[in-house]
Amino acid sequence: MSDIQGIIYDFDGVLFASKRANLAYYNVVLREFKAPSVNTDDEAKVHLCHTANSAKVFEVLLGPGLVQPALDFAARLGYRQFMPLMDMEPNLIPSLKDLAAKVPLGVATNRGKSTFDILSYFDLARYFKVVVTCQDVSFPKPDPEMLLLAAERMEINKENLLYIGDSELDRQAAERAGILFAAYKGEVRGDLAVEDHSEIVSLFKECSGRNLTISKTLPFSSLR
Repeated sequence: MSDIQGIIYDFDGVLFASKRANLAYYNVVLREFKAPSVNTDDEAKVHLCHTANSAKVFEVLLGPGLVQPALDFAARLGYRQFMPLMDMEPNLIPSLKDLAAKVPLGVATNRGKSTFDILSYFDLARYFKVVVTCQDVSFPKPDPEMLLLAAERMEINKENLLYIGDSELDRQAAERAGILFAAYKGEVRGDLAVEDHSEIVSLFKECSGRNLTISKTLPFSSLR
């Protein structure tokens, strides 16, 4: 494993705590189609709304026959009204400022068009060289297509990239793409584990210029 020359981030759960916003958004769509709302204590459905792309969410919660009507309604609804319910992860902006000055950064997310609207709303677009969403690929995560496309657009060998995610979909996509994976906040296992964005800055500085051979989950502190 070569040294890190670029970093790709998942979006929901890594850049933002967005479960409140996502749940509010999907519940508006569900009510439009007379379907039960998702309650916060329904962990499986909350996780689905947090990690899957909209087509998959609507397929599971509404059935295959209502996927396209739900997508059409969601497109008219938009996401902007839900953005105030999103919270940036701690130390995100200082970390992005530091890292973007040293290394190309990217986003790879199962979220769609709202990705760009949210980055603009929070004035974060300036930090990312590449943004790949589910609308750019034929298959969302856990398929590796999204990460491989991000690597291509960043013009960096996949062996020199680090992907930071918080879900099993992220882990599987990174594994299938052959990209080093850092698990954020311990939600899933990875090659590395980080708890805060400030640790990502330290991780990059520590690993810069090093060859990495990592085959099991390691907290960043164990590399020091």
